[in-house]
Amino acid sequence: MNVGDELPAIEVRVTREQLVRYAGASLDFNPIHWNEAFAKDVGLPDVIAHGMLTMALAGRVVTDWLGDPARLIDLSARFTRPVVVPNTPEGALVEFSGKVGALNDDGTARIDLVAKFDGKTVLGKPQALVRV
Repeated sequence: MNVGDELPAIEVRVTREQLVRYAGASLDFNPIHWNEAFAKDVGLPDVIAHGMLTMALAGRVVTDWLGDPARLIDLSARFTRPVVVPNTPEGALVEFSGKVGALNDDGTARIDLVAKFDGKTVLGKPQALVRV
């Protein structure tokens, strides 16, 4: 592992079905994640994905690359832009990538991530801390 190494990018389609399943698993039944009329009434363009779902998908880039999810120590990000999920079988295409940003003296590494929807980043400063 070296600073600058790029992780294999992934593309994930987020669908309304996934939002329903995630809501059940997380107990986050906020109507902005399933009710189009409500989402639009509060000023959103449509139903949006849960921020924590988007963050978890970003973490998948790291765990897939590591091959051992137990090596992921920490994952953090700010939610800066929503992932709008249309009511279509294709849903929303979100692109995830990452690279090694730093190797630390304690045997850990910082992974800098990128999450993009519709060509725009949706997570602010997403980073993972991993065991080397």
